[in-house]
Amino acid sequence: MIIKSLAYFMALIITAFSGWFGLDAPQYLDVVDITEYQTFEGFGTSTCWWAQTIDTEAKADAIAKALFSDSEGLGLDIVRYNIGGGEKDNPDTRIWDTSRRTESFYVYDEAQGEYIYDFTRDANARRVLDKAIEYGAKEVVLFCNSPHFSMTKSGHASGGFEEYSSNLPEENYDEFVDYVLTIADWFVEEGYPVTYISPINEPQWGWGGEWVGQEGCHYEPDEAVKLLEMFAKEMQERNTPYKLSGVETGQVIWWYNDYLFKFFENETLNSYCDTFSGHSYWLDGNKDEKRSFGNTFKDRYPDKRFEMSEWCELPLTIDSMTIDSGLHMANVMIEDLTLLNAVSWQSWTAFNGDGVLYEENGEIKMYNRYWAYKQFSSFIEEGMTRVKVFDEIGLDEGLAKVAFTNDKKTVLVVVNNEEQEKEVKFLEKYPHTEIFVTDSEHNCECVEDELLCSGYTLPPKSITTFVFNKTIF
Repeated sequence: MIIKSLAYFMALIITAFSGWFGLDAPQYLDVVDITEYQTFEGFGTSTCWWAQTIDTEAKADAIAKALFSDSEGLGLDIVRYNIGGGEKDNPDTRIWDTSRRTESFYVYDEAQGEYIYDFTRDANARRVLDKAIEYGAKEVVLFCNSPHFSMTKSGHASGGFEEYSSNLPEENYDEFVDYVLTIADWFVEEGYPVTYISPINEPQWGWGGEWVGQEGCHYEPDEAVKLLEMFAKEMQERNTPYKLSGVETGQVIWWYNDYLFKFFENETLNSYCDTFSGHSYWLDGNKDEKRSFGNTFKDRYPDKRFEMSEWCELPLTIDSMTIDSGLHMANVMIEDLTLLNAVSWQSWTAFNGDGVLYEENGEIKMYNRYWAYKQFSSFIEEGMTRVKVFDEIGLDEGLAKVAFTNDKKTVLVVVNNEEQEKEVKFLEKYPHTEIFVTDSEHNCECVEDELLCSGYTLPPKSITTFVFNKTIF
């Protein structure tokens, strides 16, 4: 380690002198395995709001293969399945976008005069889920955007008639708990690898009023904690094989920390839950806010895990077919993995619009974001530990970097955001290195496969993944 430190110090001196004399010096990078952060648990995506629109097995198969297959796709580990609030069945629905009206398992039976469960429903989305597991998804997270419309104050799963007012009356908390756990238990009995349920989604937003674009429900922090405490107690009573995830705040930022603080201040939730979930919306490039939240979480809850469970570009302004789109996503992923110390990273919509796949003339195709995601998901494995990347004291803001390692290999992802190529040099020499690139000309393609790689010239506006194998095959 002393020799490596001296070599690094000399590299900094060479770089400094080169800069003084106007020379274009290489940037020295070094992955330090002894500085360890979080252990990674997986990448994933959500089936909302697209899976229910996939009406053929062939299309479901093609999409699932592209997302979850290790050999032919992204190799995602986690699939998030929406327990819908039933707006497709609501005769008075206010949601104008028909694709965001969900079909619920909980339906009113006219003959019996009561609500019953019918698990033959939501067939399109369940088929996508089945295909995801067939192609390699290891975990299923069941999440709700809203309670079923029949349980709400307004009679709608799209929120209350007033913004920022919870749409779930307290007297219906028990009914909502039983509803979610009944559905989760059915999935478990059918053999689905359900690892978490997440009953609350983005509670801080207003949800309702004049805006009814999708299903959603507002909760104040105390309301969210009370409801989740009831979930935790009932799950302990039932000894469920799956865990409780919360609170899925829509923005991990300091002025929403009441949701975080009150969650773990609750004795039941603190003892029962080891994870807090949040979303990375509206913070793209806001490193200070993310760093503040990440440091607060790490300092206050060193034994808890943070997972980044939802992100897409909002608003969607970048052409999804261009490398700029991929660079944007890659930078967000690195921010979330390094500044938030996320143990998992999951995108929002996988298909169409702000997702990674789309359909054209009946064929499933890839946005540039797909290849950006692949630069991470195909190489960073479950169980790897994030380690420190030393560079020139962080002076080059044009590069974004993250590295993970295990006993077999180290994976380093570097994003060059500049219009110019950038030469990087490595102080550490590994027996065998593979280099994969996504830029305007390559889609996660292997461009180098060599022994004792000492450096590489990063293409302009590119994402480069270095796989440093610690032993020769």
